[in-house]
Amino acid sequence: MAISRCDEADAWLGPHRAPLIGFVLPLVNGDLQAAEDVVQETMLKGWQHSTELRPEQARSWLHTVARNIAISAYGVDRMSDAWLLGTALNSLRPAHRAVIIELFYHRRTVAETAELLGIPEGTVRSRCFYGLRALRAALEKQGITRP
Repeated sequence: MAISRCDEADAWLGPHRAPLIGFVLPLVNGDLQAAEDVVQETMLKGWQHSTELRPEQARSWLHTVARNIAISAYGVDRMSDAWLLGTALNSLRPAHRAVIIELFYHRRTVAETAELLGIPEGTVRSRCFYGLRALRAALEKQGITRP
């Protein structure tokens, strides 16, 4: 019984699937579904080029292809998300924006934020509450979240 091209390619491509998922996960912010999508597309490209590739080349070739797919497909999404969030943040009152940036981007505590901004902790909490509410409204206006 003859071994088909598909079976032959799968024999040397298959063992690379799990390591590729581990490699791609950080590139897609830990999104397992996105990593699996990237790896599936990578394996398809590997199968399409299986007659040109030697099994000893497969690892580095597959990793390069996976990185390129992840960057082009998911890097653009992250940049787009960052731009939309930046636009929404810029629409907030400066006092609300300052509190949200300190709490969520710089990961400061309420006490640290209060000290840094020279305001009471209760004011930090209040500005955070109203700032997040305004941020949600700005994102809804952009079509990012639902009411």
